[in-house]
Amino acid sequence: MKTITIEICANSFESAVNAEKGGADRIELCSELAVGGITPSYGLIKKTVEEIAIPIHVLIRPRSGNFTYSDTEFDIMKKDIVFCKSIGCTGIVSGVLHEDHTLDQKRTEELIELASPLSFTFHRAFDWIPNPEKTIRILEEIGVHRVLTSGQEVKALDGINLLVKLRDKVSKLKILPGGGINVDNAKVFKDNNFEEIHLSAITIKRDKVTPKLSMNSLKLFDDQVTVFSDSQKIQQLIKTIC
Repeated sequence: MKTITIEICANSFESAVNAEKGGADRIELCSELAVGGITPSYGLIKKTVEEIAIPIHVLIRPRSGNFTYSDTEFDIMKKDIVFCKSIGCTGIVSGVLHEDHTLDQKRTEELIELASPLSFTFHRAFDWIPNPEKTIRILEEIGVHRVLTSGQEVKALDGINLLVKLRDKVSKLKILPGGGINVDNAKVFKDNNFEEIHLSAITIKRDKVTPKLSMNSLKLFDDQVTVFSDSQKIQQLIKTIC
């Protein structure tokens, strides 16, 4: 008998279907695993909620890069939460940091209140936080239900000591280990008495035909950059061609 909750990070409808078919207990729905996940599309959220029976938690992260958001980005996050609540999602996965990577408690509390009564998971932005043991208590106090974390290491297995320490500091909040968990190491987390684990369980399928050029931009795969269209560059271009 399975005594640990399995959450699958599903990046597509196919992944969500396979998560349910494989026996997962819950889905964290997102897009773009390569950048740590961003908010999935309206269509993907709606179709998954309509056709998948297991609980669906949706990642609310408007872009890749850091976890410090402008007023406009924060407004978009709130609108996405309202939409997710309206169509029957069971949980929200989100969180906000200050520029120094400390917890933005005010904005995170606002998201929790807006998401209520849905379950609220604080995502892996936690792994950037400089004071994890102090912050985990704050997150419990403000109503976070679980924290998804690798124990501030690339792989959760390497962060197991911090994961155990964090778990032992809270009572209501659940620590959700995630990051590099697979069939070879999952039992370690069960043996250490974690109630839940998070993984993607992906298989990589390569296309048979190699494209003439790549649509990926390596310079954009950087947590320290945010990318936006620049109005001055647009104006300069218009002046040049008009």
